[in-house]
Amino acid sequence: MIGMRVGFGYDSHRFAEDERKLVLGGVEFPGEKGLKGHSDADVLIHAIIDALLGAAALGDIGSHFPDADEKWRGADSARLLEAVVSEVCAAGYEIGNIDATVICERPRIGGRIGDIRERLAAIMGIDVATVSVKGKTNERMDDIGAGMGIAVHAVCLITSGK
Repeated sequence: MIGMRVGFGYDSHRFAEDERKLVLGGVEFPGEKGLKGHSDADVLIHAIIDALLGAAALGDIGSHFPDADEKWRGADSARLLEAVVSEVCAAGYEIGNIDATVICERPRIGGRIGDIRERLAAIMGIDVATVSVKGKTNERMDDIGAGMGIAVHAVCLITSGK
């Protein structure tokens, strides 16, 4: 019997005051203000990591890559996602699909969704057809709607033969 498990992830980051680059789903957005965070602050990948870890009951991003540990300062979140995918697979699971919603007033990600989906699929070693990314605004409500940062919701399905 194949078991199915669902995981949900959420992350948010404020825009940085320094000259950090913006990376979403492993894709750089030139000319856009970057996000504040201990690693590269790829909010999309961080939400996906939490969804995968949650589905497999393996903790959360903070337990695997604590921001109190200097070795993760400036870390490439794509490498963190690769490590989590390896751990999830070693636990006997396969990724069924990923669905994520990026919530921000800027940048508009619609024109880059194909690039993001392809990059995420490559990082995770899965078919691009199993990766969905959507962009939404927050209709100018709250801090996200005021353009102060970006939030992401992500959900995943993993399967196991166990």
